[in-house]
Amino acid sequence: MIADNMKALAGTKQYRRILVAAACLPMMVAIYACSPSRAATSAQAQIERGRMLVIGGVCHDCHTPKKFGPNGPEPDMDRMLSGHPEDSKVTAPYQPAPGSPWVVATTAGLTAWSGPWGISFPANLTPDPLTGLRSGVWTEELFIKALRTGKHMGTSRTILPPMPWMFYGQLSDEELKAIWAYLGTIRPIRNHVPDPIPPDAVPTS
Repeated sequence: MIADNMKALAGTKQYRRILVAAACLPMMVAIYACSPSRAATSAQAQIERGRMLVIGGVCHDCHTPKKFGPNGPEPDMDRMLSGHPEDSKVTAPYQPAPGSPWVVATTAGLTAWSGPWGISFPANLTPDPLTGLRSGVWTEELFIKALRTGKHMGTSRTILPPMPWMFYGQLSDEELKAIWAYLGTIRPIRNHVPDPIPPDAVPTS
């Protein structure tokens, strides 16, 4: 019966419309998948994923300067992820007693850290075009390579403590790209973070 119906339908306008619709279906699916609204939704989802990874990865603990609130130090979100303030004076590192932790902050903003490596400063992660991650030097590829290898920009000096690059480096490419995408959307802040201070140049007073 189905065969008889198909024979009866063949050659009619309705049959030709069905053939045209069937031929266009793959193209319609492709157009829908690539439509601006769908692409925007996908991009927004990636950015939101990156935001949650930054929060869950406690990036603010080091890269966002602190201010003192009613309960003590708290992130200063007006300087979110801008790294060690360039105008923050580095004092002599605290010398812990034997048996106590030897990784300590050396500034009130908790953005400088001292240890056997000298003094390290959290980087400016904002998209500032002169001092941040969108300065024309960093790329998504270099960002991922740095976190995979533990090398600044993936090739130069070692990334210093307390940056836990060895854990971030275990994230998937998609997750690291999401972090990169999110960091490109936050407010750019002009802040030139100083280079690390080697042990033999650490101030003593």
